[in-house]
Amino acid sequence: MHSLRLALRRCGLALAALILPLSLAGCGQQDIYSKLSESEANEIVAALGQADISASKREAGKEGWSVAVDDDQFARAVDVLRAKGLPKNTYASLGQVFEKKGFVSSPIEERARLNYGLSQELSHTLSEIDGVVEARVHLAIPEADPLSQDVKPSSAAVFVKYQPGFDLRGETGAIKALVTNSVEGLAYDRVSVIMVASQVAREDDGMALQGTSSFTMAGLLALLGLGGLGAVFVRDRRAQPRRREHLPEPAE
Repeated sequence: MHSLRLALRRCGLALAALILPLSLAGCGQQDIYSKLSESEANEIVAALGQADISASKREAGKEGWSVAVDDDQFARAVDVLRAKGLPKNTYASLGQVFEKKGFVSSPIEERARLNYGLSQELSHTLSEIDGVVEARVHLAIPEADPLSQDVKPSSAAVFVKYQPGFDLRGETGAIKALVTNSVEGLAYDRVSVIMVASQVAREDDGMALQGTSSFTMAGLLALLGLGGLGAVFVRDRRAQPRRREHLPEPAE
């Protein structure tokens, strides 16, 4: 009996030595995004939680907030956030584009800044539509030539990436009308819209891989434990006949 207890204790220590490094290896976390506002960090944590990915946020003083996930969840977390368009892009407003900096700009620079500011404003507006991952508006507004009677028409190209489940192709007309009414002299038929569905990483593949790894490790540990116990049991059974040989015969 003493040998059985000793063997069980040794088997338990061996299993603990195997499990402890594995559990410690899964505790590491890595920052996935930093320099975020608190609202951006909350939005990212919520999106990852919906995908069954555990995430934590922490404040870094003047550096803003950061969000961290487990090392083994990092790649899938990046795919999930990319598919959802998080964190959202920042766009410059017309006020920021034409901020006074003490220098006099040429007419060409002013025109380029105006086109850029309009593109940023329109991109920002489109990005606020539910389901939009990313939106970009490219404007081509040629400069009017007072010496020429030919007027070059303006044009615009709109790119929209949307989340699966939000089929925005039916909103093409509304998007074209929005851009047309926002740019002076732009005709409706001179606006082209391209919509692309975001590609989401298959979450079931990631979950299946994790489940397979966990099942394999659990099975390995179970086999090690059963093997150790089986060896002890067999050894103890073999030792029993020898012990009985030395027992005194019962008195008659």
